[in-house]
Amino acid sequence: MPRDAKLLHGRTTNVTPRPAATLLLMRDAPQGPEVLITRRSNRASFGPNAFVFPGGTLDDADSSAAARRLMRVRPDQPHEHVPYAAAALREAFEELGVLVAWRAGTNEPCPPALVATLDRSPAGDFYRQLEACGLELAIDQSYWLSHWVTDRDMPMRFDVRFLVARFPHGQQPAPDGIEQFEPEFVRPADGLARFQRGELNLMMPTERTLRQIGHLDQVDKVLARCRTQSRVYYTCARGGFLGDREVRHCEEEPPYGELALVAPDGQVVHRLDWQSERPVALLRNVRRLTAPNPSVMTGPGTNTYIVGEPGGYIVIDPGPALPAHIERLALAVGDDLKAIICTHSHPDHSPGVPLLNAALPKPVPVYGLPSGPGAREHSFFRPERLMADGERLQVGDSTLRAVHTPGHASNHLCLVLEEDRLLFSGDHVLNGSTTVVDPPDGNMLAYIESLRRLALEPVDFILPAHGYVLAPALGAIEHLIAHRLAREAKVAAALARAGAGTLEELVPMAYDDVRPALFPVAMRSLLAHLEKLEADGRARRDGPRWHHVLVLG
Repeated sequence: MPRDAKLLHGRTTNVTPRPAATLLLMRDAPQGPEVLITRRSNRASFGPNAFVFPGGTLDDADSSAAARRLMRVRPDQPHEHVPYAAAALREAFEELGVLVAWRAGTNEPCPPALVATLDRSPAGDFYRQLEACGLELAIDQSYWLSHWVTDRDMPMRFDVRFLVARFPHGQQPAPDGIEQFEPEFVRPADGLARFQRGELNLMMPTERTLRQIGHLDQVDKVLARCRTQSRVYYTCARGGFLGDREVRHCEEEPPYGELALVAPDGQVVHRLDWQSERPVALLRNVRRLTAPNPSVMTGPGTNTYIVGEPGGYIVIDPGPALPAHIERLALAVGDDLKAIICTHSHPDHSPGVPLLNAALPKPVPVYGLPSGPGAREHSFFRPERLMADGERLQVGDSTLRAVHTPGHASNHLCLVLEEDRLLFSGDHVLNGSTTVVDPPDGNMLAYIESLRRLALEPVDFILPAHGYVLAPALGAIEHLIAHRLAREAKVAAALARAGAGTLEELVPMAYDDVRPALFPVAMRSLLAHLEKLEADGRARRDGPRWHHVLVLG
């Protein structure tokens, strides 16, 4: 993590979340699977009037040895998971009168008539009643779908396991009229449509869970997904502001890493709106000024970073030659700029260098690597000072170290802010898209090797040239490596099926998940993948046509 002294908003103490569980009770219907939701009381301390799945906090009894003897558990259910499943099933009974249980020692479900005779009040002693009626709680019929922890900024927090079970045949939900009201079965797609129209009040975890299961057309498929998923989905969302709205984002969404950097303890303080009029503070020693050059290729624009504090700054990537952007940049650094570093020579990164130096009271040294022989004419760049691999530049109490990362461009380098474990990734790692590797200056083999090198760097956050901050850094890099190798496999498979083909013939096969309007850009990366396959002995070029090469052994 960055140094505490560099945080914009300091540290706070978060409320410890209480263990809890919730249950998706599902049934198959003619139009697809339905899930039971119910409205919380308008007096509830958490999520009043929201439609939710039944559930609640764990009781001591849910993990007691006496209760464990009354539970039927699958061999694949870990011991620590059982109390959560027990709590979810118990709460479904207490709140809605639905009991997922077996007759002890049999495969016979609990009869609905028997369920109706049980006392659902807290005084009813749920587990004692199970024992008295010869019932076993059907933990084995519950499956773990996801894991949600209430956002860090909330005054009341829960650590919740979301489970799924099939709604027991013959039973009917009957709300307790105290905590839960108006139960109904909804198809996930219908519930989401009503939510979009403002007709159904859903909290974020409920809405996202409906999205998670909405494409599955049978309850068995939902259960199978739970059984076979390699990793249970986990999230503890973070909040920020977009326009006049407070928004929440989960780990897989682009703004999450930036919210984690700016307010690690979850304070809702950061504005996520893209704007080019003034620098956005990320830490006390890091600001971002986004150039007003948004496009399909640049996203919201090219990010220029200002590293340092009053008395000394380094600018990373002055960006395109846009006078308004350069004027704002010069105003932000004033007389305190000590150096300029360019991550590479592309026209949205380096052309602003001479304009910035001309706007300063006196020019500063420009660091980087010169354009390679394969660079296009508009990407010509020659720094005043070559920045050696591993070279460090100091600005105040912050140290930037160069890491040579050819691939996107032959002269690409990244920068590590060592004290705060930040990686300024240029175009090598982006947020929200994958970078184009465009031969001859771009090289896919070098690009992947550079990613592997970055995976070894001691960094927590990635500050890309396009898009929000990324975190965790290693996860983002590993995901990108896996994505590139998966694309390579797809290119190799397409070439093997075709036997041979031109770029125009192969791109619809290898990039069938990309809009045709983007095929001209995709062909540049396709060429880079084919060149890597050629270097690996798996493809052969004959003029404009590429041929599959069968590798034996």
